[in-house]
Amino acid sequence: MIELAVAAFLFLAGHFGVSSTKLRPLLRTRLGGRLYDALYSLTALTLLAWTVSAYARAPFVALWEPGQWTRGVPILVMPFALLALVGGVSQPNATAVAAPAAARAATPRGVFALTRHPMMWGIALWALAHLLANGDAASMILFGALAFLALAGTKAIEARKRREWSGNEWTRFAAQSSNLPFAAVAAGRVGFHVADLGWWRVGLALGLYALLIGAHPYLIGVAVMPG
Repeated sequence: MIELAVAAFLFLAGHFGVSSTKLRPLLRTRLGGRLYDALYSLTALTLLAWTVSAYARAPFVALWEPGQWTRGVPILVMPFALLALVGGVSQPNATAVAAPAAARAATPRGVFALTRHPMMWGIALWALAHLLANGDAASMILFGALAFLALAGTKAIEARKRREWSGNEWTRFAAQSSNLPFAAVAAGRVGFHVADLGWWRVGLALGLYALLIGAHPYLIGVAVMPG
């Protein structure tokens, strides 16, 4: 359990202690953008792999007894989380590292009309749904860390973009999008059409959903649909 806590802490520290501070531009200047991005990504993936490995080996320490209904929460939430992730990686992302200028200037469409951080919200939905369905200490550490990374990460990304983007780029971009899902749509600042999601993305998300349900007993050791 201590190993898991240390791994999760270093995983979070690697994100917020480097990418969200003045250390990031200093390292990018010293190492060069491409080398920094490669080393940062490798470090983040290594720390994530360590955290997941430590979670798999952590002892079970019950904190509360989840209600039977909580088992259904991930089943209902995961299709939307996966659609957010699929859309976030398959469309131009204005808030990504080295985002193209065209993505900054374009009117948000698809999942980006719902939130300017679909990948982060996809991770948050996945983590929070599984946190609710599990009542043990190891799950609290792992899923709590991922949820914190995703939700606090949106704020850190936006603070960095405000500093990096020139002129009124961020003001214009923020005026027709929102961090909180559906907020800009509800306020009438941007239009949303289901067709803009792309039916192939919906199909891919559902395919991944079915794959995860089938693989869950072998990967995690717990059946999603109890027999």
